[in-house]
Amino acid sequence: MTLITIFIVLIFLHSLFSARLERTVFTPPILFTAAGMLTLLLLPELRDRKGNIEIFLRVAEVGLTLLLFTDASRTDLKVLKHIRNLPARLLSVGMLLTLLLGALGALVVFQQLTIWEAGILAAILAPTDAGLGQIIVNSPRVPMKIRQALNVEAGLNDGLSVPFLLFFMALAAPDPEGHGANLFRFIIEQLGYGAFIGIAIGLSGGWLLGWVGRNNWMAASSQQLGVVALPLFCMVASEAAEASMFIAAFVAGLAVQVGFKEAGKHSVEFTEEWGQLFNLSVFFLFGLLVARDWQQFNLSHVVYAVISLTVVRMLPVAVSLIGTRLSRATVLFMGWFGPRGLASIVLGLVFLEQGTQQPGAPTIRLAVMMTVLLSIFAHGFSALPGINLYAAKVAMLAADAPERQEIVGKTADGLEKTPGN
Repeated sequence: MTLITIFIVLIFLHSLFSARLERTVFTPPILFTAAGMLTLLLLPELRDRKGNIEIFLRVAEVGLTLLLFTDASRTDLKVLKHIRNLPARLLSVGMLLTLLLGALGALVVFQQLTIWEAGILAAILAPTDAGLGQIIVNSPRVPMKIRQALNVEAGLNDGLSVPFLLFFMALAAPDPEGHGANLFRFIIEQLGYGAFIGIAIGLSGGWLLGWVGRNNWMAASSQQLGVVALPLFCMVASEAAEASMFIAAFVAGLAVQVGFKEAGKHSVEFTEEWGQLFNLSVFFLFGLLVARDWQQFNLSHVVYAVISLTVVRMLPVAVSLIGTRLSRATVLFMGWFGPRGLASIVLGLVFLEQGTQQPGAPTIRLAVMMTVLLSIFAHGFSALPGINLYAAKVAMLAADAPERQEIVGKTADGLEKTPGN
């Protein structure tokens, strides 16, 4: 109970000084990651207590499941149907190039990895974290369309990364039966069962919520709980069927909108109020793991982390934005602010929890940890200076620049958007 007690104390202290902290570069992920590292350094006897860490892992899985459901439930897919739309560019061309460059970079830096293990590492680090970039998304000094693109990208790329991760894990796993038995089992059990569970729970749950809502059987205060119960149903059903709870939750979030249009509103309200608790617990756990494995890091992990946060992120963004007429400052800004955080931590933990026997598993684990650690501090400390510098560049752009176009309409996350982008 020691770790749980320390975490509760940290939550209380953070709540006391949260308003002051919001005006500094010390973001919640920075503080809770550092607190986790410091806890294990000061109390080394906690190093071998796996029970507490398993509790945090379970909390992390619940947090990502809720996050995937929320992101999907608030998504209007019509926003992404045109390739000219900035989020669509980042989630299609940008994401595929990120996976490709991430895997190529892993093969160059870690020559002991197989091609499928390199794919696993790339998939774990592909999603960006809107939480780490919250100051960017909320800053009125950043053009609305840029904030919108980064926010929608971060909201959807975690769900899109899961199939790639599971696919590469299936190909990397030992296949004694031969003839692609693992891949076939992956498609049926993880993707097939997961998607079926998500559709079934999303459609039926959404229909019930919509029906009782129209008949005024449900109190307004209970609608939020009813919506949040659906991704938890997905977790339970997926474990029983040995399917992917993350695939199920993401698909359910899309399907629930058919019967209950307000699902996104209620799920967002829950995650904004309670989801922060899940998120901070993940970063605290991450700090513990970093402190435990600190001596295992070497220069190659640092090199890959730098490559992942620069070339692997920024080049795909630049390619995907060709033809948008956005300024070089905007392309650099969007490329840099693609932090790795919550989703990468949980996906990495899920990969390790599967009991995989790949020789490259320790390398993947350490590379993910170093990349996320560097991202937490580098993106956290550079957010305010980056906003100031970028705002000055935008102010010097011509009046007809895309960044300064008038804003109308609505996007998937409720933000306004610019016509034609």
